[in-house]
Amino acid sequence: MKIALIGYGKMGKAIEEIAIERGHTISAKVTTANPIEQCDLSDSDCAIEFSNPNSVLHHIDFCLNKQLPVVVGTTAWNESLPEVTQKVIATNGALLHASNFSVGVNILFEINKQLAKIMNHQPSYTVKIDEIHHLQKLDAPSGTAITIADGIMAEHEKYSNWILGEEEAPIAKDSELPIISFREPDVPGTHIISYQSEIDTIQLSHEAHNRKGFALGAVLAAEYLHNKKGVFTMSDVLKY
Repeated sequence: MKIALIGYGKMGKAIEEIAIERGHTISAKVTTANPIEQCDLSDSDCAIEFSNPNSVLHHIDFCLNKQLPVVVGTTAWNESLPEVTQKVIATNGALLHASNFSVGVNILFEINKQLAKIMNHQPSYTVKIDEIHHLQKLDAPSGTAITIADGIMAEHEKYSNWILGEEEAPIAKDSELPIISFREPDVPGTHIISYQSEIDTIQLSHEAHNRKGFALGAVLAAEYLHNKKGVFTMSDVLKY
């Protein structure tokens, strides 16, 4: 496939490396210095979008108008998903989005929901989520942490919403699920789900060693999206 990269930071470069290893070519690179309006995307089979929350909706709209399937890795735009879905339908387009493209993290998402279902019957335990990312990450909490929280709230009747604490635990009501966000140098991403009682602590965690797992997942998503129409997620790619 010929893949257009929308965003050419650390993730874009990692995706480029994996895509070339898997026999694809990079047809365009969209950056702040080379905005999407100035790029010729007519020869591209798919776009992979890792930019920033301020630009992502414009990039999605541009790709759909050009009938270019787009894989979206930028987070913090999900409140616009209903409108984007309608746009995909109206243009007969294709979009695949995920809060995290790592195969390991997506396995974590499923285990997290199963654990929450079990812990729903264990009132002596309280739960919190810790997420640690690099200093350049713009959104807090991470999209991955929000997906984890959504998975818990879907299965655990005690929690109805989450509350953020940056660098320290927030003061949470009984119905609020605490997410603590930390930002440290050179951390690809760590997420820890902790259930704690007076007796013990149960933890489920994922620690990324580098960005290759995210990049590989994004390329797998692009391969999956080829010749499809509609809105998809990584659960479609990984078939669970």
